[in-house]
Amino acid sequence: MTTLQQTILEKKAALADTVSVPLGLLAGRVAEVWPDADAIDIRLQEGLASLPNCQLLYAWDMNGIELSSMVRANGPDPSWRGRDLSDRPYLKNHLPYKGVMLSSVYLSKYTYEFCLTALQAVSHDNKLLGFIAADFAVKDLLRDGQLAATQEVRWKQFRGDPSVRGTVFMQTRAHSLFDQHIDAATEQIGRLMREQGVFHSKIHFSSGRCSFWLYDDPYNYRLHDVEEIIDPELCLAYPVRAYPEKANTPAADIIRVLERFKALRFADETLYLRSGSLNIMNGMVGLTFSCDGSHYMSAEEFLAHDIGFWLGTNTGAQPVTHAAIDPAR
Repeated sequence: MTTLQQTILEKKAALADTVSVPLGLLAGRVAEVWPDADAIDIRLQEGLASLPNCQLLYAWDMNGIELSSMVRANGPDPSWRGRDLSDRPYLKNHLPYKGVMLSSVYLSKYTYEFCLTALQAVSHDNKLLGFIAADFAVKDLLRDGQLAATQEVRWKQFRGDPSVRGTVFMQTRAHSLFDQHIDAATEQIGRLMREQGVFHSKIHFSSGRCSFWLYDDPYNYRLHDVEEIIDPELCLAYPVRAYPEKANTPAADIIRVLERFKALRFADETLYLRSGSLNIMNGMVGLTFSCDGSHYMSAEEFLAHDIGFWLGTNTGAQPVTHAAIDPAR
């Protein structure tokens, strides 16, 4: 299970723990007056306060027909009584004949906001009568939430535009302005990342431009063309900063990554690197090739593979770039 999946499950489990007891008690009180719609509205209105952040409460019968009003903090809205709810996302899964079940996130047709629904069975004398639902707006649930844990750095590959992959062998690399000055440019980029506060850089080799993100101003990026990048006076535009202790990429590996970018740029005239990025804080390298396929991996893993791995010339190696553009795949 990935960190992202674990985070989502934990948030849903926390909501389920919060609502299971009050929803269960409310279902028992609703069962006492079932199927009197007005009486159900009263019980739901009384129970709303026991469910923090609950936006809507409502009940429906075994046929998926809404029995109650849409009960809100400012009172019930009876306009939805009798509406068929059978097409709701949460009714397409197995319903909870006991206890509470949480839906996936979906767009509410009533509030037009993304929400989660907690479903609770309503029973009397071991006979299932219907269900009550409690809707929670995602924005309310996350208002006091914490940012999810840092996403783990795992190799990910994304295929590009099929029209590009299908014609990749009809093209050859054009020698760009950046290619002409690649040594001076990568040396400058490496210095800015090691000494002058740039934590993320992306090099567009074909168009000859670079994007930089700085610790001092992480919400904006700086864009430079080749002439600006190789100008020694560019350093005057950036502050001197100590290399961050929290960086996941050792400072000594920056130039190694940039040199590997250069090697992938010139290794083949058909399959070549179009853009490469390095983020020293999460240690992630991003690559986009002429086939329009993209790869993301840790800098450590990137440096562990030589050029032969990428071109498929190593014995037993699967050519990753070829796999991304093979028209037969």
